[in-house]
Parts: sequence; C-alpha cells; structure tokens
Amino acid sequence: MQAAHRLGFVLLLTPLVLWLALLIIIPHIDMFFVSLRERVGVGEYETSLANYRTFLEEPLYLMTFARTAVMSVLATALTLLIGFPVAYYIAKIARGRVRSALFLLCLVPFWVSELVRTFGWMILLRETGVFSSLLQWAGLAQGPVEMLYNDAAIMVGLVYTSMLFMVVPLVTTLDSLDDAVIEAGYDLGGSGPSILREIVIPHAMPGIVSGSIVVFMLSLGNYLTPIMLGGKDSLWFTELIYSQFIVRFNWELGAVFGFMLLILSSVIVWGTLRLTGQTLEKTMG
Repeated sequence: MQAAHRLGFVLLLTPLVLWLALLIIIPHIDMFFVSLRERVGVGEYETSLANYRTFLEEPLYLMTFARTAVMSVLATALTLLIGFPVAYYIAKIARGRVRSALFLLCLVPFWVSELVRTFGWMILLRETGVFSSLLQWAGLAQGPVEMLYNDAAIMVGLVYTSMLFMVVPLVTTLDSLDDAVIEAGYDLGGSGPSILREIVIPHAMPGIVSGSIVVFMLSLGNYLTPIMLGGKDSLWFTELIYSQFIVRFNWELGAVFGFMLLILSSVIVWGTLRLTGQTLEKTMG
C-alpha cells in the first residue's frame, strides 16, 4: 500500500520537476555559463568576466537597467494604489450580480492578447485618437496632441496590463476578512483611516505582497508594451536583451543582461518580503 502511495506521489511530482528543470533551472544554468564566455576567435571562447565588465562600464546599459527597475517599481505602486480600492469594493461592498459584473469587467480585457490591448491604447493616445479629439473639442488644446512615445504612455500600458494580477489576490485576501472585525473597529471609536491602517491593510498584506511581486515581475520583463507605447527611445532593458540575442547575435552579452535582470528581480522580491515580514508560503498560499 505504501509503495502504491509512493508511486502515486512520484507520478504527481514528476511533471512539476520536469517543468522546473527543463524550462527554468537548466536554461538559467546554461545562460550563466554562456555569460562567462568571451569570444576570442571564430568559434573559440574562453571563460572570462569580460561581458560583465562591459555591462558595468557602459553607461547606457546601466542607465537602462536602473530606469527599467525604477519604472517597474513605480508601475507596481500605481497598480496597487488603483487596484486596492477596486478590490476592497468588490470584496466588501459589492454584492450579488454587481460583484460578479465588476470582477468580470476586470477580467474582460484579458480575453484578448496583449498585442491587441496595446494597439487599443495606441489608438486612444495617438494624435488623431479619442483623447486628443476630446481635448480639442473641449477647447483644452489648439491642435492634435500626441500622447504616445513617452514615459506616461508606458506607465498607462503597464498598469492596465497588470491590473488583474493585483486585484485577484487582493480580493481573495480581503474576502477572508470578517465584516464583524471592521464593525467592531467602528464600535470601539475607530475612524475609517485608522481601521484601514490597523485592520484592513495588515490583514490584506499577504495579498498586497503577492500582487506586487507578480505585477513587478510582469512589468520588469515586459517587452511589447514599453516598445510599442514608448517608441524606439523607450530605453527598456528587455529591448537590449532582444537586441543582443536576435539582432546582434551576441548571446554572451545577452546572457549577462538576462542574468542581471534575474538577479535584480530576486533581490527586490527578497527585500520586499523582508520589509513586510512576509514569506513566500504565506503570500503565494
């Protein structure tokens, strides 16, 4: 009987192990070894840290790396600020069909591909788009207004693309908060802000951290949205990775960029967990 249970456990675990090993662990190990190669001739390589020195000594690479990190953190913060009230309303205020309808509205944009969603924002933000026409109609602009190809357009696209991944964990966490606890807070003389600070946010912290991690990862690794909404001067780090691998065929430097992006995301996620006192088990559970 124990052998049968053990066999069943192994069979259930095997797909997960294969998934992690073949698609995550082995490719990252190989990427690390590729990043240590220095081309010294046609088909000849030697182990060296020269590619890492190139990354650290090139101001454009460092500036793009830092800019991508800052923009991703900012996109995560904006997504949280917008998504938290939405999630709270869905979880604690809306009831019945209204709640289902609101949740469906958050889900509907993800029924189409990211490419279609990004094209939609390009149509809205271009100089002949809806927003520009409204500004001219209202007399707030004398002519067409180009709202594309800037940081604000990139931020709009990143927040819009990531919103569902912030709202879902927040709704799940807030839904487990007993309404009686909030009512007790009011009965004891608490104000709205104090209850939010002392009861709601601490209870929702696992969902906040979980959603923030997912949104940050999606923003940091996003390629399509920054390139299309930010234009050729968007200076997004994933564009540099694509350029090294696909355009220049410099896999060694591209592997360095990819590995540095992995290190950055790991450090920020670790720092977030330490600052909030959360664990991966608690946030992802």
